[in-house]
Amino acid sequence: MFRSHGRVVKAVWTAVIIATAGVLLLPSSVAAAWPAGGDHGSASMLVKTSTGLLRGTEVGSSDAFLGVPYAAPPVNDLRFAPPAPAASWRGVRDASRQAPACLQFQPGGVRETQATNEDCLYLDIYRPHGANRRATLPVIVWVHGGGFTQGTGVIYGGQTLAARTNSIVVSINYRVGALGYLALAQLDQQYRAAGSGNWGLLDQIAALKWVRHNITGFGGDPHNVTVTGQSAGGSSVCTLLAAPKAARLFQRATIQSAYCGLGERPLADAQTQGVAFANTAGCTDPATLLACLRSAEAPNLVAAFQTAGGAGPVIGTPTLPVGSAEAITTNRWNKVPVIIGGVAREGKLFLSGTPNLTAADYQQWLSNFGSNAEKVAARYPLSAYPAPFYAQSQAFGDFFLYCGMDRTANLLATKTKVFRYEFDDPNSPTLHGFQPAGIDMSSTHSAELAYLFDFTLGAAPVPATSGPLADQMKRYWANFADNGNPNSHRLPYWPRYRTDTHQTLILQPSGVRVSTTVSVEHHCDFWANPDAAV
Repeated sequence: MFRSHGRVVKAVWTAVIIATAGVLLLPSSVAAAWPAGGDHGSASMLVKTSTGLLRGTEVGSSDAFLGVPYAAPPVNDLRFAPPAPAASWRGVRDASRQAPACLQFQPGGVRETQATNEDCLYLDIYRPHGANRRATLPVIVWVHGGGFTQGTGVIYGGQTLAARTNSIVVSINYRVGALGYLALAQLDQQYRAAGSGNWGLLDQIAALKWVRHNITGFGGDPHNVTVTGQSAGGSSVCTLLAAPKAARLFQRATIQSAYCGLGERPLADAQTQGVAFANTAGCTDPATLLACLRSAEAPNLVAAFQTAGGAGPVIGTPTLPVGSAEAITTNRWNKVPVIIGGVAREGKLFLSGTPNLTAADYQQWLSNFGSNAEKVAARYPLSAYPAPFYAQSQAFGDFFLYCGMDRTANLLATKTKVFRYEFDDPNSPTLHGFQPAGIDMSSTHSAELAYLFDFTLGAAPVPATSGPLADQMKRYWANFADNGNPNSHRLPYWPRYRTDTHQTLILQPSGVRVSTTVSVEHHCDFWANPDAAV
């Protein structure tokens, strides 16, 4: 597409990893975020799982079961291995405190006050207060983002979503960075049934299997599960659509600010990155490579990843035989209805570190597009924006992310029922750490998350004027999880997305509306083939 397309994409994905790290900051220790309350000793707060009894806690109008193990600690011989079953326990396990985030480099995906650990394969469950095993509530399983290198499920509280929509919300941790996505020939030989490089994806599948086997005890319907994710989490949802091992574990899917193929790596490239990582970690002898990596101090592995890392799902393995877009195209996928969409100005967050961009800087950046630089400039002219930052960030977001979502929406719409949205709230709060002075950072990557979850970012809350929009979004998402259709008589109508009509729901506080021109507004025809554009 471009003379330097591969270089641009690699640089952009690196920027995504760096930028999304800061999206996942915690304002204080996780334990302090969850108030004690309710009758913790009551029988209604006891739930039997396949590994033992849990006692939950009340959080707002929901019952919360926090820090629940869904797999064994991935340490020692289980480092760089498929997840193993969680161990059983005797007595009653306290489930009133969240578990650590998965090990990752800091500062970045979590605050320094947030505990991190290799022993991190836990999930949090939220249900409406008083729900019991006789209920058959829809289940929403949340997969967090963070560029496949950072992040944690613990910052996505589901208490309001669960209580307001009568749903079960499950937020999971999964391994990230090299610990989640290291590929090596030696590992492929050791784990022939799974292959290497997809430990984080296998964690997600293990969490879905845990939900299938245990969610009935919490009042959830194990055969009515919606898997939902944003950014790298949305890309993870795509790989779950393509992964044979995830078949029949979920009935619906939601992809937020991601497209199918985002971050996926061919096995050969991932193995090359894996060898570079191992060598940087001090493990250079092929004969002892795995033993060396498994005995290395965890912080040393994190440090090595920062200089020689590569993370993301690996295609060409038994776990992910082909890329997610190819799997959908060739009908080798776990076919379910899909919600897909993003925010109106995805790119601002990724470029928030360069708010004082000059016109000359913008022209220099355009040179990355080679002979198409003038065509890009014609579609994103400086005269149409209040400052060069806005022109660059819009072009950046449309090229790298938004129009990828457009391609995925159009592909999926030929295969299944699709509902498409765009979030556009000029009053959306700024994420912690992403507020350059004098820059409007509304409606950028991750802005919608606070409208769906009790999102512990330390940023300003959703403004009162946007409260009705947040409520509508929760209900749309939950209706879809319930029956595959986001609509109800209480909400403005959300039409099905089709490739001939392009009807997209615009989520805005002034009134939800339907648009047929979002692809045009983001120049997606141009980005599909800029060489042919005039």
